[in-house]
Amino acid sequence: MDADEIDWNRTLREQWEHHWNHQLRDRLDGLTDDEYFWSPVPDAWSVRPRGTSTAPVQVGAGDFTMDYAIPEPVPAAFTTIAWRLGHVIVGVLAARNASHFGAPAASYDTWEYAGTAAGALDQLEAQVDVWTAGVLALDEAELRVPVGAKEPYPEAPMADLVLHIHRELIHHLSEVCLLRDLYLHTTNGAIR
Repeated sequence: MDADEIDWNRTLREQWEHHWNHQLRDRLDGLTDDEYFWSPVPDAWSVRPRGTSTAPVQVGAGDFTMDYAIPEPVPAAFTTIAWRLGHVIVGVLAARNASHFGAPAASYDTWEYAGTAAGALDQLEAQVDVWTAGVLALDEAELRVPVGAKEPYPEAPMADLVLHIHRELIHHLSEVCLLRDLYLHTTNGAIR
């Protein structure tokens, strides 16, 4: 099969779906609130009840906010599972779902962050479903169309954005899995 015969949409989807279905999704099952909020180092950024953060900036519209700073500190703050899931749900998925697939507008400032692990996983599943359906609906020509001013590289084709988002998902959700392993091995096996 040559490059002209490849179903590029299927190839792009399989990059993400394989990791989600065979490596990541099952590893997120059973995530506890203790794990979700656990901070392995002092002053880690997290999702916190409104008014309890000491971070330079707190973003969010609901009862919980996410720690933030502009400019980002150097070195970057260590982040909890709650923070990393918030980043994936809002910055990686929800904002792109809104920009490209007709989902409601979403930003770090306007998002209602989950106060529980189960709530965050529900938000993640919902955004993954919108993203996956959106990518599935793209035809060959749409994968070649520049993403436009909604993205930092407006001339890049949609296929480049799909690859970037999939790398971000695989990267950050693998970090979440690693933090779960660290939690398990440093808290006397308190989970599972």
